[in-house]
Amino acid sequence: MDTRFLAISDLTAPPSVAVVVDVMRAYTVAAWAFARGAEKIALAASLDEALALKARHPDWVALKDGPAAPGFDAVNSPGLLRSRDLGGRTVVQKTTAGTVGALAARDASLVLCAGFVVAEATARLLRARGCDDVTFVITGEDGRADEDLACAQYIARRAAGEEADAAPYLRRAGASRAAADLTEGVREGVHPDDVALCLELDRFPFAMAAAPEDSLMVLRPYVLP
Repeated sequence: MDTRFLAISDLTAPPSVAVVVDVMRAYTVAAWAFARGAEKIALAASLDEALALKARHPDWVALKDGPAAPGFDAVNSPGLLRSRDLGGRTVVQKTTAGTVGALAARDASLVLCAGFVVAEATARLLRARGCDDVTFVITGEDGRADEDLACAQYIARRAAGEEADAAPYLRRAGASRAAADLTEGVREGVHPDDVALCLELDRFPFAMAAAPEDSLMVLRPYVLP
């Protein structure tokens, strides 16, 4: 399998297959939203778009990075989201990096969004589809976020059918700048369990695929038969 690891800003042409990685925290949060019953996640390009979608669909759940804000129902924290009942709901998600990466890769033939919590399911889907040319989009820190790179490298090895010990990759993620920021309270809208939840390997049995629906980029869970 031919793999490359690019920052969002490096996506100058649509990749064949894109795996957009945001471990801390967008795609850990998305996975938890599906686990809590969400039907789909609309990926918003801006806070204004998220609020406009919420205004048109008052029953949708609007979610953003950082502290709570008027018009939004939740923040981008797996620890804070895991107790919510989202049965049948649509979530609107806008984050600093994760949603930006998925929108930047929207013209790929297949767009998967991933973190450690769905790593094996993502790798299985890449294997099942016979994907031999995969671009991993490292969303954090302009492509330098080690938690995202570690996760992407682990998924790439598993997608290629290699045996891989996850422990070194998880250690790198746990020692990352993002993990330190969350642990030390540098970021707002954080639960004390967020880092641990982001490092739960294969917590969920589904991959997450994003595709255009009407005028939106929509993320849905995907379970292989």
